[in-house]
Amino acid sequence: MKYLDLIAVLFAAVLLVSNVASTKLVVLGPLTFDGGTLLFPLAYIFGDVLTEVYGYRRSRRVIWLGFFALLLATLTFQGVAALPAPKDEESQRFAQAFGLLLGLTPRIVLGSLLAYFVGEFANAYVLAKLKVKTEGRFFWLRALTSTLVGQGLDTGIFLLVAFYGVFPPEVLWAVFLSNYVFKVGVEALMLPITYGVVGFLKRVEGLDVYDRDTDFNPFRLA
Repeated sequence: MKYLDLIAVLFAAVLLVSNVASTKLVVLGPLTFDGGTLLFPLAYIFGDVLTEVYGYRRSRRVIWLGFFALLLATLTFQGVAALPAPKDEESQRFAQAFGLLLGLTPRIVLGSLLAYFVGEFANAYVLAKLKVKTEGRFFWLRALTSTLVGQGLDTGIFLLVAFYGVFPPEVLWAVFLSNYVFKVGVEALMLPITYGVVGFLKRVEGLDVYDRDTDFNPFRLA
């Protein structure tokens, strides 16, 4: 497996960068979403590639790797934000900026971790099951279907846990639709590239795993 470690590192990097970028809301035409949404769809594309080529079992390990990387970064940011800074004016100004940017509230932290966990495993499970049912055909349909399920759960869980009761329901619904449409749209636009990467990896790695007898328990690391 020449490229599994590279994909795992890129997957974790996308998660960490997206988590930091999500602290800013951006407007793109009629859509309003957090900045992490610009990059986060790549995590699901990497997830599709991992499950399609290497199978659910190896994908599960990479999802857990990403989860622990995200948890470590979040706890580190929270701990640093909570520690006192020197009393001089410049240090206090930087500490305040750091706290505003990375000192996330517990609800946002919990929502982010829970949404990632449920969404990624749902994506991998749906893709792996559909691959067996379709006997490896219609990758475009399987990738889009798994993304529709995974991204829907991811976006919905995050908004409900992090912001329910903070913003009116109509605002949450508008943000959900913006995020969901954008993420699924990116997946659809990237399908030709995803096809090429999947085909390349299957040839080079000599792998095309079908999860016919796989234990889909997400809490197993082996």
